[in-house]
Amino acid sequence: MIPPIRVQQLSKTFQDEGRGEVHAVRDVSFECAAGEIFGLLGANGAGKTTTLRILSTILKPTSGSASVMGHDVQAAPGEVRCRLGFSSATTALYPRLTARETIDFFARINGFPADKVKARVEHLIERFGIGDYANARVEKLSQGMKQKVALARTVAHDPPVLIFDEPTVGLDVLNAVEMQKVIAEFRAEGKAIIFSTHIMSEAEKLCDRIAIMHGGRIHACDTLAGLRAATGEHYLENIFIKSVTAASTPQ
Repeated sequence: MIPPIRVQQLSKTFQDEGRGEVHAVRDVSFECAAGEIFGLLGANGAGKTTTLRILSTILKPTSGSASVMGHDVQAAPGEVRCRLGFSSATTALYPRLTARETIDFFARINGFPADKVKARVEHLIERFGIGDYANARVEKLSQGMKQKVALARTVAHDPPVLIFDEPTVGLDVLNAVEMQKVIAEFRAEGKAIIFSTHIMSEAEKLCDRIAIMHGGRIHACDTLAGLRAATGEHYLENIFIKSVTAASTPQ
């Protein structure tokens, strides 16, 4: 049975005017099951976002393959997008739309059944506690409320696969904790979730398995217990440093 998310020997190379050929992603492979939060842990520039942009059909890989719910990201990008929700700290919202209009719009463009859109929109407004602001323009909302609308927008079409790329960057502690709670609820609903972060405490709290990325490669991938056993370290920060240091040390 094909897992909801499968990445096989994925690579992405860019041509940079100043640096020449840049290997952003190198032979990355992993899978994510339904009801699992798979963490991509790495510093800025590790290759996390490039990997996720390939999965979401924004970028094409140089080599390798990736699929979402059995649909190849290159051969069937439309099928992938209908089954995927993507959210990040920089997810754009249309400022002049209201919160309700935003959710409605994204439900429709992602193929949610037209006769069920209205009920879906009202359900999400209630679930995320944005009823008092549902008819306010997004540009008038606080950052925390915008993040709730962005979450509702991401799941408007009820996709089985979710990607969160650094979703708590810029949020205060209370809103970040609320974001983590909602992501855990999605896992309980059986969604396959990729959670990209450089915040160790988030990965420790949320992720069922964690892949440590550095220099475009995955250098370790296991449960937190497995990573502890393999490295002899307890704290994820130390596990990360040990894995990255080992990867950077010439053999």
